[in-house]
Amino acid sequence: MKSRTAAINALISMIRSAPEPLRKQFAGLTRSRMVAVAAALRPGCDLTDPIAGTKIALRRLARRYQHLSQEIKDADLDLRLMIGQTAPELLEQPGVGTEVAAQLLITAGDNPERIRSERSFAALCGVSPISASSGRTDRHRLNRGGDRGANFALHMTALSRLRTDERTRAYAERRRAQGLSHLEIMRCLKRYIAREMFALIRAALKVRNSVPPPLIEDLTLAV
Repeated sequence: MKSRTAAINALISMIRSAPEPLRKQFAGLTRSRMVAVAAALRPGCDLTDPIAGTKIALRRLARRYQHLSQEIKDADLDLRLMIGQTAPELLEQPGVGTEVAAQLLITAGDNPERIRSERSFAALCGVSPISASSGRTDRHRLNRGGDRGANFALHMTALSRLRTDERTRAYAERRRAQGLSHLEIMRCLKRYIAREMFALIRAALKVRNSVPPPLIEDLTLAV
């Protein structure tokens, strides 16, 4: 995805600095249409012409963007199939997509010895509350440690639920009325989502680990 972003940024930058006749060809086009037009450019035979040289570069960048987009789609499909076999319940949760579910499973699978409870999982994801009380002020702040990839996955889930989930929005309004700031509300949401995800991941991995692998003799007979 980073490579695709670099390709489209390079394409847009080259279009802005292209010769005037070529630049007009892309005026007012959407990004997808811009990529399609650039990928279909024909530079001609005179490769010493600046316009022809620019067309070659634009076509190469556009086709790279298309190739990377298809590669991302294929990778997303593979991930969804893997998650569907390992923990399909994750994908049924609001705000949880393929990338979020994959990241949480990777974090849990890479640190099995650290996940003794849902508190341990929250600390691993960097969403466990840390006391920041002072004097008569009783408050907590978010843990800045832990796996930042898992923390980002929980953060994106919280943002998605704030936009689409009525219960999450009602909870945020209630906590805001109690005087909590936006950051404190996000901390509470991420902590709750971590607790929810931990239960699903633990159940999925327990079921998967309880299934015995097929015996070699069975495979031989099957063949």
